Amino acid sequence: MARLLWPVAQLHRILVQLRQTLYRRGFLSTERFSIPVIVVGNVVAGGAGKTPLVMALVRHLQSRGLQVGVVSRGYGRSGDKSLEVRPETPVYESGDEPVLIVRSTGAPVFVAHRRADALRALLAAYPATALVVCDDGLQHYALQRDIEIAVFDDRGVGNGWLLPAGPLREPWPERRCQGLDLVLHTGQKPAFAGFTSSRQLAAHALAADGSVVALSALRGQPLVALAGIANPQAFFAMLRAQDLTLEKTLSLPDHHDFRNEDWSVFEGRTVLCTEKDAVKLFARPRLPALQGIRLLAVPLIFLPETAFFTALDRLLTPLLSQLPLSHGHQIT
Repeated sequence: MARLLWPVAQLHRILVQLRQTLYRRGFLSTERFSIPVIVVGNVVAGGAGKTPLVMALVRHLQSRGLQVGVVSRGYGRSGDKSLEVRPETPVYESGDEPVLIVRSTGAPVFVAHRRADALRALLAAYPATALVVCDDGLQHYALQRDIEIAVFDDRGVGNGWLLPAGPLREPWPERRCQGLDLVLHTGQKPAFAGFTSSRQLAAHALAADGSVVALSALRGQPLVALAGIANPQAFFAMLRAQDLTLEKTLSLPDHHDFRNEDWSVFEGRTVLCTEKDAVKLFARPRLPALQGIRLLAVPLIFLPETAFFTALDRLLTPLLSQLPLSHGHQIT
């Protein structure tokens, strides 16, 4: 099938390169802002760990005394107007990942169809913001960026072909030579050079009311696990690595909505999910179908290697030195 689709992939390559050239030569306009913009994205289609990296970046930069904001398109949300995402914002208005980011980091998060509109609204509301992290948007050249970070999982670049014959959105390794600053691998087996990271589950799970349950207390019980993320099997494998017995697993599409699920089959059971799923599931305790279920979210601990943050700080230092002191940008 990939070979049959190869001619279409060549057309895709031509269109991608033409679009890049039009932006590079100014035929298509881009918008630059007065503060540094870090874009985190994928060269391959599908999720590879962008949002966990965004949250890790924000926490790292906050620990250095920086006032950080986040912008996103808000995948799967209804409407396209600019919106500030708050912890209580309904997921259908913002998308699941922006709510997860704001709850996890406390940083201001704005979504809009055009990321530049989101950034403009963020700066209007929080003028002391020192820099912004853009969740996804590596191919969104309408927004100028100062640092580009590409995330890869264990798929690497797959067969190395562009969509639809392969997983690539842009040619690789050509894209690495076109302004890409950092490459981070989120899997266990990096396919090529780049920084690495570790990911493991926390030793506890969280209930909707905020109570904490040790995973060790769940050992020996028959459990149900579900995940509506890019790689559900990775979540299930990490649960099993904690010596948990998964009697049933349910793999769902990334950003799954959950509104039409038949929850009756899980009544009286303990169901484990990811924090990303919990953003939607915990927001609906009023659903009768969930009231007979013990639903627990297991947090993910994601940490890039120290050398990655060292390289990032090295890139940021000259950019931040150009900002006024009112932005609070002293890196320690």
